Amino acid sequence: MPPAAAKSRSTPSSKATPSIRLPSKAQSNPDKTLLEVLFLALALAMDAFAVALTQGARFRPAIAGGAAIALTFGIFQGVMPLIGWGIGALAMAYVAAIDHWIAFGLLTFLGARMLRGDVGEEEAARALTGRALMVAGVATSIDALAAGVTLPTLAVDPLWAALSIGVVTLLLSAFGVALGRIAGDRFGAWAERAGGVILIALGCKIVIDHMGWA
Repeated sequence: MPPAAAKSRSTPSSKATPSIRLPSKAQSNPDKTLLEVLFLALALAMDAFAVALTQGARFRPAIAGGAAIALTFGIFQGVMPLIGWGIGALAMAYVAAIDHWIAFGLLTFLGARMLRGDVGEEEAARALTGRALMVAGVATSIDALAAGVTLPTLAVDPLWAALSIGVVTLLLSAFGVALGRIAGDRFGAWAERAGGVILIALGCKIVIDHMGWA
């Protein structure tokens, strides 16, 4: 009886997992990217600005209270985009062919919410201290989390983008509290709507750049 043929050993092929696809910075225009991030930061900060404006007008917080509002909003708005970016970087590896449409859809949805002017109404209706301030920080930064998902479609350092969003929000929130104490909250709704228009415009620009229509 012939000896049994030795079975060839083959190493099992590991299941390929898609790598995270990040945009090449070499293909981006640094000046355009800077403007996009600044516009995104301004748009996302309008929600916090409107709430801070109302807080200043209705409750006239002291300097320490106004600083706490601005700092809390700035920190949450800076952290949430990083979480969103991580989610977006993973997701874009699977949906690379339609990532620009996803970014357009998210930004348009967020912009439409801000155009309605109903973002942050509950937070603005009560004085923000302690736990209420933390809850407001989360509530006003949910849009930043969703917008962070779109960051992988831009050739931008996510840390720099998140820092820009956080700092812009902090400064505008502090200004909002001070302006509210002086002039009331008449500008809050207009600020939110302006932010909504900017977000929708950014979403459209992402699609235009990707399709080569520009």
